[in-house]
Amino acid sequence: MAQAQVGHHLLCGGLRLITTTATTGRRRRTATMATSVSAYQKLLAVGTKIIAVGRNYAAHAKELGNAVPKEPVLFMKPTSSYLENGGKIEVPHPLESLDHEVELAVVIGQKARDVSEASAMDYVGGYALALDMTAREIQAVAKSGGLPWTVSKGQDTFTPISSVLPCSMIPDPHDVELWLKVDGAIRQKGSTKDMIFKIPYLISHISSLFTLLEGDVILTGTPQGVGPVKVGQKIEVGITGILDINFDVGRRKSLKS
Repeated sequence: MAQAQVGHHLLCGGLRLITTTATTGRRRRTATMATSVSAYQKLLAVGTKIIAVGRNYAAHAKELGNAVPKEPVLFMKPTSSYLENGGKIEVPHPLESLDHEVELAVVIGQKARDVSEASAMDYVGGYALALDMTAREIQAVAKSGGLPWTVSKGQDTFTPISSVLPCSMIPDPHDVELWLKVDGAIRQKGSTKDMIFKIPYLISHISSLFTLLEGDVILTGTPQGVGPVKVGQKIEVGITGILDINFDVGRRKSLKS
């Protein structure tokens, strides 16, 4: 009898067992089992990349003086930029502030390459609430020179993120309200229904360019209201009725000589 190999992949419906027969390479799905909370939290730990979508809300594109894109504007952030709830967002020298951008994050549950829009949601392992912190001054210089945005978007602590939420907590990711407060004052509030490019299209489009792996994250864009935060301020972000998290803003320590 051929030996079988068993792998686990997180999908929106739960934890599925995939059994592979060594002699034929055929795959057989077995019964879906309930997914533990710890399994969801391990998703971010195994992810290889963060793919962010810029200008995915028309009002946000307008507030920054950008045209509404005809196809998704994509950029990457390293996973080393993650910051857990309650952590300190670090403003690097010599900057005085960073801009906040609240976003719904899609967490991929299994390898996805060249997937169709029709099947795209089968590859979602869960969701998270995230911030895309931006060094706007550095980004402006990069834009003017036609350079990448990596330094302005990908530094340590520049992707504060919540724990992973199971799909059952967000049954319709295109109908949730995102909000952000700075020192208790509302700065951003918007609905994911206003996304220009919806999640199935984003997954399909991105997977046609880069293979998405388990734990990879797609940041789906931010609604209008982005603005600066300075050292000493406090950011609170939330998904109305579901989740809220908070972060302090501090100064990054200078490099030791």
